[in-house]
Amino acid sequence: MTEVTARRPGPAAWLTLARCEAKMVVRDTAGLVVPIGLPLLIMIMNASAAGDQQVGNGRSALDVFVLPLVFTIVLASIGIINMPSFLAYYRRTGVLRRLAVTPASPAMVLVAQLAVSLVQAVLGIGVAFAVAVLAFGAKPPVDVGVALGVGALAVAAMYGLGMVVASVAPTPNSAVAIGLIGFFALGAVGGMFGSTNALPDPVAQVGSWLPFGATVEALSAAWVGASVDASNLVGLVVTAVVGTVVATVFFRWN
Repeated sequence: MTEVTARRPGPAAWLTLARCEAKMVVRDTAGLVVPIGLPLLIMIMNASAAGDQQVGNGRSALDVFVLPLVFTIVLASIGIINMPSFLAYYRRTGVLRRLAVTPASPAMVLVAQLAVSLVQAVLGIGVAFAVAVLAFGAKPPVDVGVALGVGALAVAAMYGLGMVVASVAPTPNSAVAIGLIGFFALGAVGGMFGSTNALPDPVAQVGSWLPFGATVEALSAAWVGASVDASNLVGLVVTAVVGTVVATVFFRWN
């Protein structure tokens, strides 16, 4: 009887899986277009008026307020809505269970989906920023390094929340529903529908700690060259850590 030795997947297997995940994302028309098209539309609708309002340090309201909001919408919609729905679908259809009995770990799907969704987020942000610069004269952040650091924390926080959604949602549709509720709830207290100055002070304060509002405020500070409020950074770090821990405890492969 011939013995078969199981080997762990190599780089080729990882690339193949990432390629398959990319195809799945591309075929999901709504999931591909909305996180890129909606923020771009919001940016274009506000760019003309905001581009004429100077805020400080050579930056306009488009730079300081609109672009951080647009970038946050891209990260939140992909991290909280799109990515969890794919993972819930794979669990529902038994893909993760089947992978568990092969040399390939179900975690490979998770890593591949995270990587592909991150590429999608970078693409969405890149398209929005390119249009803002070429069509409306937007400028880069004064503190580029700080903005990139905030962006990395925002990705960790949004994806941490997304993993919580994926861990508790029994079906793909419920993952989308839970993600949408979370997305709009965080956006409502984080400035997506207007300035947080219109909100009651306690609500606005809580919104600045939650990942949506914290990302918008921190990116705005980086864009104008001001100091980022420590509460924004703490909020993002705490969300990322708590989300990861909760998802690790409750996530089910079957």
